[in-house]
Amino acid sequence: MNDINEKIIDTKEDSNEQIVINYLSKISNPFITLSVQDVSKDLHIGINQAYELFKQKDFPTIEIGKRKTITLAAYLLWKMNKKGGV
Repeated sequence: MNDINEKIIDTKEDSNEQIVINYLSKISNPFITLSVQDVSKDLHIGINQAYELFKQKDFPTIEIGKRKTITLAAYLLWKMNKKGGV
């Protein structure tokens, strides 16, 4: 029974990633970076909450000097995993 559950979970994760990959293939540059403000607007959260999100270890940020950003591809995958899928 465990093997079946693991396969279902793996299949769901694979399909989520495939959806994101298909979406990203339509974008000219999937490595566009999003700012804290961009994430704040997309998630409908305050700017302070967005800054806290960027500090979390499971949030895949890129830090260049004092500026924190995230690539569109990494953000979509993170968001898909947090939402639990489509």
